[in-house]
Amino acid sequence: MGMLDGKVALITGGARGQGRAHAVTCAREGADVIITDVIDQLPTVPYKLATKDDLDETVRLVEAYGRRVIAAKADVRSQEQLDAAVAAGIAEFGTIDILIANAGIWTLGAFWELTDEQWDEMIGVNLTGVWKAAKAVAPHMIERRSGSIVIIASVNALEAGQYTAHYVAAKHGLIGLMRNVALELAPYGVRCNAISPGAVKTPMTNHQGAWDMFAGHAGGTEEDMTEAGHHYTLLGGTSWLDPQDVANAALYLNSDLASKVTGVTIPVDAGHLTLSGYNPVSTRLQT
Repeated sequence: MGMLDGKVALITGGARGQGRAHAVTCAREGADVIITDVIDQLPTVPYKLATKDDLDETVRLVEAYGRRVIAAKADVRSQEQLDAAVAAGIAEFGTIDILIANAGIWTLGAFWELTDEQWDEMIGVNLTGVWKAAKAVAPHMIERRSGSIVIIASVNALEAGQYTAHYVAAKHGLIGLMRNVALELAPYGVRCNAISPGAVKTPMTNHQGAWDMFAGHAGGTEEDMTEAGHHYTLLGGTSWLDPQDVANAALYLNSDLASKVTGVTIPVDAGHLTLSGYNPVSTRLQT
């Protein structure tokens, strides 16, 4: 018996990283799966985004658990594309019980140097895209008077982050959105919660730009990033988290174990938010 037997889960950004972990975990626990991903390079994103091969690999991993799967190319900024994925899933499986709104991007830049395109693309994918995904499934869940929505936020939904004002603004917005979705869907028996992951090692964070950021200089290495991760977490011996750590929390929220849990944010951060933190910029006056 799986924790999601007989359920159908829609995962945005499901081709790789955290999205793949969510898809495979849902399948392992008995759910059929609908996966969407943009499968395209966005103009402001410097690292390589997911490919068709990545999406196909997630499909293979889901099918290895004997579950049915639909994979669709969809940009979460397009209501039309999301609505089409939802319609295809309902036509094939009869229902959608779970939404894991996972799709997201991460880029860097001082707030006063960000371009309009960088700001708009970040807000469009990381905030508006989640609203549109929830919008796509809400009428069906309302009609069935059942459903669970899990929004993947970030610890940066709860704290600031250096050179990520656009990311922080989008993620902070997700907590407000989650609370309102939970409030408005509660009368219909539909739940909505958020997970705020800490530093999770995925292709979004494991690339040269991130290595340089955590090393504090150009030419950083993955080892530099790993060392920095040990200072980011509270739990001893823990650096960057595995996507499965986040998928485990989503599994709980989407299962009957959390049937009376709605409107909450669960940090999965190895204790990061309990740290007193540090000042990344010296307070000594420069003359």
